[in-house]
Amino acid sequence: MHLVIFLSALIPVSLCHGGDPLAWLYSRHHLFASMQANNEGGACPEECDCPPTFPVAMYCDGRGLTIMPTIPSRIKYLYLQNNAITAVPDSALNNATNLVWLMMHYNHLTSDGIGEKAFLKLEKLERLYLQYNNLTSIPPNLPRSMRDLRINNNKIEKITPADLNGMDNLTVLYLRDNAVVDIGASLKALTSLTLLDISGNKLTKVPDGLPEHLHQLYLESNSIDSLPEGFLGRFTQLQYVRMAHNLLTDKGIPANTFNVTGLVELDLSFNKLERIPSVSTTLQHLYLQANQIKEFTLGSFCTVMDVSNFSKLQTLRLDGNEISHEDIPSDSSLCLRQAFTIEI
Repeated sequence: MHLVIFLSALIPVSLCHGGDPLAWLYSRHHLFASMQANNEGGACPEECDCPPTFPVAMYCDGRGLTIMPTIPSRIKYLYLQNNAITAVPDSALNNATNLVWLMMHYNHLTSDGIGEKAFLKLEKLERLYLQYNNLTSIPPNLPRSMRDLRINNNKIEKITPADLNGMDNLTVLYLRDNAVVDIGASLKALTSLTLLDISGNKLTKVPDGLPEHLHQLYLESNSIDSLPEGFLGRFTQLQYVRMAHNLLTDKGIPANTFNVTGLVELDLSFNKLERIPSVSTTLQHLYLQANQIKEFTLGSFCTVMDVSNFSKLQTLRLDGNEISHEDIPSDSSLCLRQAFTIEI
């Protein structure tokens, strides 16, 4: 109880202005960065800060480190981002069995430099940040307790079922901006996954066997030119789909692919569509800019128009296509009565 009250008191006013809501907790300029903690479970290394008012955290970010520091066993939150660390040997985390958060983004980590058993003893770890390193594969033996894995902006080319085996608790997975060509059914076992970002890779098709409980699916900036039949039909909780900057064509999208209830936002901008695809009347935001659309088809939004049947669409972007405001049907206001933004 006292820790919760203490943490809430530390949250800076700057959070009100947006940004990463966790940044205050792992910033090198944290309010207590210059204070040293007690020595329970081992002394705090000289190159890091262990504030006595938050004794379970160790701040080593932005210190120019090239090797892993010694970690006291009491530490739950370890901040090692923005350094030049190249390796995590098998023994580096042996004493850190209480870790819950491990931040190692923006380092020089390589896959060869991460030991086979480096993460094996971290049975309480929930959040692991490894983005912006030089990894070519997902590290082995990641803890099954993981909930949030961010490994984007690396050089990963392949993902196998063994890489994520047993990670039933994982809810967030960032794989964007790697070099992944095919995932196969490697993600199917991630039964708790709600956010999947695999944008900016080299995919030519939608991965098979995606987890059924996804809320957010991001596939932007790949080379996908078609979608499988019933692509979205089995996702009962999916709300956000982003597929901008692909190679989608009308021919590659089966009829009524996007006409599914529950979807809130659909981004198909920067593709090769010539027609507006049919969408559900419950969709709220549709982005179709920078395609090759030549006709404003009102039937894509409403099959029936009357007092009680209309589209819930609020945002519609069609700019950068081959139509103008004159192409909008005169009765569109009856169907799109809630749209406050239509850009053409």
